[in-house]
Amino acid sequence: MLKWSLAAIAAIVVVFLVVVAMQPSDFKVERSATMRAPAPAAFAQVNDFQKWQAWSPWEKVDPALKRQYEGPQAGTGAVYAWQGNKDVGEGRMIITESKPAERVRIKLEFFKPFAATNQAEFSFQPAGDSTTVTWSMTGQNNFLSKAICMFVNMDKMVGGMFEQGLTQMKTVVERSS
Repeated sequence: MLKWSLAAIAAIVVVFLVVVAMQPSDFKVERSATMRAPAPAAFAQVNDFQKWQAWSPWEKVDPALKRQYEGPQAGTGAVYAWQGNKDVGEGRMIITESKPAERVRIKLEFFKPFAATNQAEFSFQPAGDSTTVTWSMTGQNNFLSKAICMFVNMDKMVGGMFEQGLTQMKTVVERSS
């Protein structure tokens, strides 16, 4: 009886491992919001990491967040590093591409609670007196990430934070425009 129980448990573990291994490696989270402001106003909020305190949803998760800025204040080469509580973790962002009022690409490195490197991008699409801002993040899931994603909807969780950030950015840019 013990042998059968152990064999059944081993079979379940093997099936679980196979199912996890078959999950997609690539992921993308994307959200958009339209703001009654010109593209340069929204672009300025993203292109300067020091302005993120006014709208980034993660800034409010840890009031004691430690921030460090390096390189130019804005644009390509600007660096923002943070250390926070268990909900915010530790990491660094580097602007790798900055096209005024069009696009900002960011290399996003997480160190804690787990190591990962992803690509974030903000695009700005003007339409009359408004701008649609799209915030996306792409990357690769390792085996552990694939297993976690089977139980946690990362698109909903991270996407929800993107939605909060875009809503807060909208308030900031519409107030100042």
